[in-house]
Amino acid sequence: MEHKQGDYPADIIISLHDLPVGKSATVSSIQAAGFTRRRMLDLGLVPGTRVKALRISPAGDPKAYRIRGAVIAFRKEEAQQILIKYKGE
Repeated sequence: MEHKQGDYPADIIISLHDLPVGKSATVSSIQAAGFTRRRMLDLGLVPGTRVKALRISPAGDPKAYRIRGAVIAFRKEEAQQILIKYKGE
């Protein structure tokens, strides 16, 4: 299928928490500070890292993500501090 210039949806910046299950995106920036920021960086969450939302708990929080081959769960308040570039549908 051929695409003309401008046919592709633009990247939008959303929080990791808003990434739909089954979709992937790229880390844009980390808004957290202190120990939480250090933990996120230690997990490999640096700009350019691909993340995929895998599943969500029955209660809706936390949500599990594949990050650099590992499955890591973040609660809503943590995931909202991670901004991602997401190419919508």
